[in-house]
Amino acid sequence: MENSLIEKENWLTRNWKWFLPSTLFSILLIGLLLTSTSQENIIDITQAYADNLLFEVAIKKANEDSKTIGNIGKIEPIDKLAILEGSIFYSDNHNTVKASVRINGTKNNGKLDIFAIKKGSQWEYQKISIRIKNPNNEIVVLEKL
Repeated sequence: MENSLIEKENWLTRNWKWFLPSTLFSILLIGLLLTSTSQENIIDITQAYADNLLFEVAIKKANEDSKTIGNIGKIEPIDKLAILEGSIFYSDNHNTVKASVRINGTKNNGKLDIFAIKKGSQWEYQKISIRIKNPNNEIVVLEKL
């Protein structure tokens, strides 16, 4: 009987078929994440998470509008994922905000657009509007000139 030493292939040689595509996909995903979200955008989203009052007051004002109730119904509170999906831009040392987030109403869904300026610790809303896709419509809840 012959004793022969069987050499095992190294790990990379055995597993390259799944390791190489997985590595390339991971590098591509990390690159897309780094280029798609700038540091300023991440800071703006974090600020929006911390400032729940900005959206709560805007929804309260929208729920008091008769056109909003007629087209969308009562708007539910915004969930955290809606803030992440939306677009939020702070400027002027985080004293001015322009935000657009998705909202869910009892009758329909849409986007809530806010433009506000911070006066002290309170937000002064310059414009609050709601965009609806079906039918294509914009409801202006509040607009200061």
